[in-house]
Amino acid sequence: MGIASQSVLSSRAGLPSLRVMDPLKSAIAARRDDLIALTQDLIRIPTLNPPGRHYHDICDYLESRLAPTGWDCRLVRAHGAPGDSEEFPRWNIVARRTGARPGDCVHFNSHHDVVEVGHGWTRDPFGGAVEGDRIYGRGACDMKGGLAASIIAAEAFVALHPGHAGSIEISATADEESGGFGGVAFLASEGAFAHVNHVIIPEPLHKDRICLGHRGVWWAEIETQGRIAHGSMPFLGDCAIRHMGAVIEQMETHLFPLLAGKRTAMPVIPEGARSSTLNINSIHGGEAEPPEGYTGLPAPCVPDRCRIVIDRRFLIEEDISEVKAEVTALLERVRAERPSFRYEVRDLFEVQPSMTDRDAPVARSTAAAIRRVLGRRAGYVVSPGTYDQKHIDRIGRLKNCIAYGPGVLELAHQPDEWIGIQDMLDSATVMALVLDDLLA
Repeated sequence: MGIASQSVLSSRAGLPSLRVMDPLKSAIAARRDDLIALTQDLIRIPTLNPPGRHYHDICDYLESRLAPTGWDCRLVRAHGAPGDSEEFPRWNIVARRTGARPGDCVHFNSHHDVVEVGHGWTRDPFGGAVEGDRIYGRGACDMKGGLAASIIAAEAFVALHPGHAGSIEISATADEESGGFGGVAFLASEGAFAHVNHVIIPEPLHKDRICLGHRGVWWAEIETQGRIAHGSMPFLGDCAIRHMGAVIEQMETHLFPLLAGKRTAMPVIPEGARSSTLNINSIHGGEAEPPEGYTGLPAPCVPDRCRIVIDRRFLIEEDISEVKAEVTALLERVRAERPSFRYEVRDLFEVQPSMTDRDAPVARSTAAAIRRVLGRRAGYVVSPGTYDQKHIDRIGRLKNCIAYGPGVLELAHQPDEWIGIQDMLDSATVMALVLDDLLA
């Protein structure tokens, strides 16, 4: 069978033809060194969150790359967003390339912030070292490698199709690691996605998988209240930490087994996340930590306050009111058993589950491109945690959104984080084919 015959069959099957893929694949392969250098440059800008360092620097860098080749670049500060301050302003960049004729708008969104370095590194976390097929550094996988791949994909596509239809946008946004309110949420509230038709978020979900969405989340602070007294006479006080111990015991004996029994039809990965989960994020009770340099002993007091922060991940089959009611019922059971028990629950953060239909245009196009580039069918997954799709869906009112990008999810936030160079090249080819399908 000749190449021409294969092209006809591929097109009839809904797959990108060889005539389309081969030039794009070659154009991206020719940019291999540029892709490596771009990824290294991005890693070397230490956009640590918290507190939000060097956000303007990375936006400036991206503008200096894209603007000279015809991209209209706009830097947007999220004034008033959580975390935004004069010392640590929340900067974002949106770059747009308008084609020669009307058509859809395809938007690639990546977050530029990275989490703290942590311990255990054997390489410079901001060095961008290349070893074999890997580039190492904080944010290499999550998700500066994905950002670089989307840029290379767009540049290769534009070079081959300068008269393409519609428009392409590339955004690099702030604070995804802390909720995204200084980034995508702010842009969405300003109407930045009103004209967008398709969104790809290059999060590291593996190059052969399409992430359709994520579970829901409810963060809350639970405070138990007691009465302060001298530690030598605890019977004159009421220990808030003991009350919290009773709360945690109820979680262990009742709530955790209840959640483990709930299962979802969503294709959540890893397997353990197909159940509802609850994590106790932190616990604080009694005296505050002494200031640095203090070497004395603590004062003898019965603690009158104890607080925990809970991170409850829930399924698309669950209602947020029921999720909260389960915790309230648990606390009421404790109160029935402990006459002096008092508590308060404070909502911190909540996000509804989100899941795009696998037949949505951007998902369909990406699946076809994965099959052509990698020679296998795409897997469909849902993330155990939230990412910025939540804001595009709920605030931007755009359902046609997926996460697709290079990288191994389990490497995110780890020491010696890395991204595979071949994975980036393959993912860039997939993204370029999606552009060809939707715009060319």
